[in-house]
Amino acid sequence: MTTYTWKLLRAGRFKLDAGSMFGLIPKSVWSRTITPDEKNRLTVQHNCLLLTSTATKKHYLLEVGTGDKMDAKSKAIFDLEDRSILTALAEEHVDPAAIHGITVSHLHFDHAGGLTRLARAGETPDWTGKGSGDVQGVKLSFPNATIVAQAREWADAFANRSVMTRTYFKDHLEPFTLDAFKGLVAKVDSPRPFITGTTPDREELPRLPLEDRTTEVFPGIHVFLTPGHTWGQQATMFKDTKGRTVVFVPDVMPTAAHLGQAYSLGYDVEPYTSMVTRHWFLSEAADRDWVLVLDHEPGNPIRRARRNAHGWFDLVEDAV
Repeated sequence: MTTYTWKLLRAGRFKLDAGSMFGLIPKSVWSRTITPDEKNRLTVQHNCLLLTSTATKKHYLLEVGTGDKMDAKSKAIFDLEDRSILTALAEEHVDPAAIHGITVSHLHFDHAGGLTRLARAGETPDWTGKGSGDVQGVKLSFPNATIVAQAREWADAFANRSVMTRTYFKDHLEPFTLDAFKGLVAKVDSPRPFITGTTPDREELPRLPLEDRTTEVFPGIHVFLTPGHTWGQQATMFKDTKGRTVVFVPDVMPTAAHLGQAYSLGYDVEPYTSMVTRHWFLSEAADRDWVLVLDHEPGNPIRRARRNAHGWFDLVEDAV
C-alpha cells in the first residue's frame, strides 16, 4: 500500500460574502459563531496539501488556490492576500516543476486558478488572453503535473454552468486545451452516490459502498464524487504514514462553521444535494474515523467527525 507524508499549505487568506457563504441560514443564526467584517465578508483560507510518496518520493498537490492573476479590482473585492500556492511551495523548498500530479476538487477560480501563473519578464507565455484579469500572458504553474478533475467538472467549467458568472476563468482552463498540454489533463468519471434521475431523502445513504465509488488517480490516491456545490465536485483520499485515512474536504463543508445539515452555500448549483451529501459524507467520516482537511477553514482545518447525542455530528480538532 502506498502511503504519504503530508503538509498543510496555506495559499492565501481571502474573504467571501458571508450571506452567500451561508445560503438560507439567517445572519441571526450564523453570526452567533462567526463575525463578519464591516463589508459583511467572511475570512477564509486557501488550504492545500503537499503529499510526498514514501515509495517513490514523488510530490503531489491537493488544490492550488486562486493564484496570482486577479486584477486589482477583484483583489480588493476579495481582500486577497498577496500569497499563492507558489509562495507556500517555495517556503517548503519544493520546485513547482517537481510536482508530479494534482487533484482539484472543482475548477472554480479559488480552487484551480493557481494551475497557471502570470508570465514573468522575459518569458514566452503559454497562453495569452482575458481571464480573471486584464488581457495577459500566463504560464503553466506546474509544467510536469497531471491535473485530475471529474469529466463532468471539466465539461461544466468550459460551458460556464454555474450560479456565479465569474468563477470559471479562461486563463486557468484554456491553456490545457492547447495541443502541447492536452496530455496533462485527466478526466475521471467516478460512480455517482445515487442513481442519476432519482431524488434521495434528506438522510438517505448511498446504496453503493464507498469502495465501489472511488477512483484511484495516482498510486494510493483516490477521488470520489461529493456533488451539490458543483455536479462534478470531488473529495480526495489517501493513507498517511501514521496509518490514518486522510480526506480533503471540498465545498460540501468548506469551514467548521458549515457543519450544520442545512448549511449549504448560496453558490451551490444544488443546495438540497449538498445537504444530502453532507449527511452521508459525515456519516462515512465518523464511522471510518477519517482525518478531514477542510478546504477553506481559516483556523485549524484538520478535524475528525464524531456522532453526538443530538443525532448529528461534532468536529474535533486534530493535527498533521
